[in-house]
Amino acid sequence: MPHIVDVGVRRRRFGAEGPSILAPVNRTLRTFESYTVGERYDYVRTVTESDVSDFARVSGDDNALHLDEAFGKRTRFNGRVAHGALSFGFMAASQTQLIGTGVIWLGASVRFTAPVRIGDQVTTTTEIVEIIPDKRLLRIRCTTRGPGGTVVMEGDSTIKHLREAQS
Repeated sequence: MPHIVDVGVRRRRFGAEGPSILAPVNRTLRTFESYTVGERYDYVRTVTESDVSDFARVSGDDNALHLDEAFGKRTRFNGRVAHGALSFGFMAASQTQLIGTGVIWLGASVRFTAPVRIGDQVTTTTEIVEIIPDKRLLRIRCTTRGPGGTVVMEGDSTIKHLREAQS
């Protein structure tokens, strides 16, 4: 029997009363002046079967490459791979841990350079590379590495620090 992941009924909705997969809320507020170029944070996560199936269910991305091993075996990847957007989410997590809350993304770009598989431990390193004080902007670079230090994703983002969040 081929390995196919059942992502459940798509019509199921969760509101405020439903279960949450979120960790405790990050309420770290930093002043804009507290940021320095070169600050870094490493977010480490091992990708699980649940991560991939939950992401497929929540996002609606049910591409067989992520959920069906037999299909994945017929591709250049020789098996299932995690969603690139899941890795992109690790970029968001890493940035939130470094920068804190009270910020918004103005833009981001990523390049996926190698597959991530279930069971891979990935480390996303986030670094502040530029500070633009007059606009309260931070330019961030992220690199995600998988097994053996292989770069699996690279990205950049621009983040706006919100004055109103400081009150």
